[in-house]
Amino acid sequence: MEGKLKKFGFEDSEKIKKAPPSYSIIGVSFLNEITNKDDHRPAISLGLGDPSHFKCFRTTAIAEDAVIEAIRSAKFNSYAPTGEYLSNDLPYQLSLEDIYVTAGCKHAMEVTVEVLSRREANILLPRPDENTIAMVIINPGNPCGSVYSYEHLSKIAETARKLGILVVADEVYGHVTFGSKPFVPMGVFGSTVPVITLGSISKRWMVPGWRLGWLVTSDPTGLLQKCGIADSIKSALNPAPFSPTFIQAAVPEILEKTTEEFFSKTINILRAASAFCYDKLKEIPCITCPQRAEGAMFVLVKLNLSLLEDIEDDMEFCLKLAKEESLVILPGVTVGLKNWLRITFSVEQSSLEDGLGRLRSFCGRHAKKP
Repeated sequence: MEGKLKKFGFEDSEKIKKAPPSYSIIGVSFLNEITNKDDHRPAISLGLGDPSHFKCFRTTAIAEDAVIEAIRSAKFNSYAPTGEYLSNDLPYQLSLEDIYVTAGCKHAMEVTVEVLSRREANILLPRPDENTIAMVIINPGNPCGSVYSYEHLSKIAETARKLGILVVADEVYGHVTFGSKPFVPMGVFGSTVPVITLGSISKRWMVPGWRLGWLVTSDPTGLLQKCGIADSIKSALNPAPFSPTFIQAAVPEILEKTTEEFFSKTINILRAASAFCYDKLKEIPCITCPQRAEGAMFVLVKLNLSLLEDIEDDMEFCLKLAKEESLVILPGVTVGLKNWLRITFSVEQSSLEDGLGRLRSFCGRHAKKP
């Protein structure tokens, strides 16, 4: 092309260009690329919570066989239907109209926000005000590993009822608990306040790449139908991306035939890993671990920067850690908590031991001298 560059009708977004810089979990994936290439040791990531990479967390053969059978049957190569049956652990029966299949839990959250959003409305995270229309709870908790009791959830439901708002429950880690408190679904309190539950098979079955999630309305009194929220959900999902049809077809067999032995094995590994992680972190002076994780796959720890030299914040800590120790940990700023760290323990035991050892060495090397 000669002379001036031809003018095309497309260009990058001014809105995106002018957006202030921010960090996200995906946005700091570059940490994996700056590990020390001269380090003979393999790089270790305790940042991203994807246990499917590790042999000890492989999903059950029942799930794999169900997907293979669905593909080979040639019955599920068409567009996806809408609907899935899901009403375990609730004191009432869900109907097919209460359940919406999504392409993972993130998609379910996007649909929920789209349906509820309106000008000047907000969805409660820390505290309510006059514009609050819903509150979000994450149980079991990511990144803290907390698990809410029945009594606590009951108080949340009653508070939401008094405020006239609904509850959005992110339960993607549902049943992934290994402490003193059992998992209680928020939908149990659907008779007190309408609940929108978001879930997925990704965590309990260790298959995040299968992208099958759901959005469930627990609303036996019919309030969401009356105010139009249910119709809005249907509109938001039409058209919308769906989980692959052969994954959907495999789900009934996966749910029915997965043994308790598979779940128990996973929970026992996570329980031991959580305890080991907590004990080792307590040995590092500049790190405070408020509590041992009782659910999910992460622990959140506080950095005491006053005990460290030449490190200004959690991002610099993680950058230097990756370069010096070939160890990747997630800076807390990515989840809105500056100078905290999120560490996953859903890895092979040998990797966890090695990684926490490298973390201790790094902190010792950068500790302020007396």
